[in-house]
Amino acid sequence: MKPAIFRATLPLVALPFFFGGCYLLRPSNGAGQTSFSGPRNVDSHSIAVLPGFRIQAVATGLTFPTGVAFDDQNNPCVVESGYAYGEVWTQPRLSRIDNSGRISPIATGARNGPWTGVTFYDGNFFVAEGGELEGGRILRISKDGRVTALVSNLPSMGDHHTDGPVLGPDGWLYFGQGTASNSGIVGEDNAKFGWLKRHPEFHDIPGQDIILTGRNVTTKDFVNNRGKKTTGAFLPFGTASRPGQVIKGQTVCSGSILRIRPEGGQPERVAWGFRNPFGLAFLGDQLFVTDNGYDERGSRPVWGASDFLWTVEKGTWYGWPDFCGGKPLTDKYFKTKGGFVIQDHPNQAPRPTAIFPVHSSADGFDFSRSPNFGFQGEAFVALFGDEAPAVGKVLNPVGAKVVRVNIQNGLVEDFAVNKGTKNAPASKIRTGGLERPVAARFNPAGDALYVVDFGVMTHDKKGAHPVPGTGVLWRINSAAIPTITGRPR
Repeated sequence: MKPAIFRATLPLVALPFFFGGCYLLRPSNGAGQTSFSGPRNVDSHSIAVLPGFRIQAVATGLTFPTGVAFDDQNNPCVVESGYAYGEVWTQPRLSRIDNSGRISPIATGARNGPWTGVTFYDGNFFVAEGGELEGGRILRISKDGRVTALVSNLPSMGDHHTDGPVLGPDGWLYFGQGTASNSGIVGEDNAKFGWLKRHPEFHDIPGQDIILTGRNVTTKDFVNNRGKKTTGAFLPFGTASRPGQVIKGQTVCSGSILRIRPEGGQPERVAWGFRNPFGLAFLGDQLFVTDNGYDERGSRPVWGASDFLWTVEKGTWYGWPDFCGGKPLTDKYFKTKGGFVIQDHPNQAPRPTAIFPVHSSADGFDFSRSPNFGFQGEAFVALFGDEAPAVGKVLNPVGAKVVRVNIQNGLVEDFAVNKGTKNAPASKIRTGGLERPVAARFNPAGDALYVVDFGVMTHDKKGAHPVPGTGVLWRINSAAIPTITGRPR
């Protein structure tokens, strides 16, 4: 009874100060703010799925896996990224996994990861190469491992990368292109990511001509460590903007959805104004995309920004870097100082189809289409989880699970989550369950959902610490369907 009495006697005017004080005083307790010493324990019994479903590990020991597709024999084929936040470099790899869990490499890449997704079409794999060093690419990989770049030099050397791809019903390959920065202005956080000193000229690119308000931020010179630099939006670090300055737009721009023919050619822009459009999927002829929201970091921090599921309409601008889910960053809720960076916005920023928790990192997803699995027309989304404290403070871990989304009403519900009294990656709660789900895709029959688990990634004030060899591919299907034979490797 004490909590009820306390609420009744506390003056209402004190409530905001009380809860705000709790937030300010308590330390961050993010999903990765823990310690880990391997090897990773993998135990499907540590994961709760809805009644009538079963989850099992298909393959283990993967290094930074990010996507799965199915070849013409219905074998799951996984991409391992070759790069992870924390400036950890390994070799990008596309591998086939057979029914016994044996992993057979198909192709490997050079030091230009991360490989962030894969799809299979007409006898070839199509992979998004993030391009941290040399710019993004869309790769075509034959079944015997021959690699051809369909498009190169995508603006992908910053915080966020080239993502996807997915085949549309029109026969085009659609993919996402993330932004260079958190919210339009390059600064200290980008130096911590590692890319600012490698590419001090790199910055965000708009999808059409824009007029700047002239908002600038003055910071320490993080490139040369001499004095201070003033930087404006959509400009290189150390370059100030002027009120009324026009920045020319480009077809291939930051924060966009692009498309290209499977045989190659020039990419076309579908829409822009996203921050990090990581996951793409079609339901019928309608494209949907997950978008990672702003962080509370850098020269223009944004507090309390959610992640979103968008319904993509061609030619539309979705609000980045001045809006969040249709709301202006000038709203006092976001605690963003200094106002807009764009003077006249391309269109009214739309509202999202669904909203995910702040810092949940809503990533790869797919739609259920089979009555043998159920929930037809609903989206199954992998939530990687927060990367606190670098992205901002959280009081408890966010994400690290798979959710399903009713796109008719925006309702988001848990589908696969670690058992226990606390929501967190397995490494934090010391179980053998999910760590960092990064992609979810149904098999061709639609009766099994494959979940790509990136593996262990801890965080501290220095940044991210991903652990190689801890990735897992999981399979969720109806308990009435026979299990896979053999043992994961």
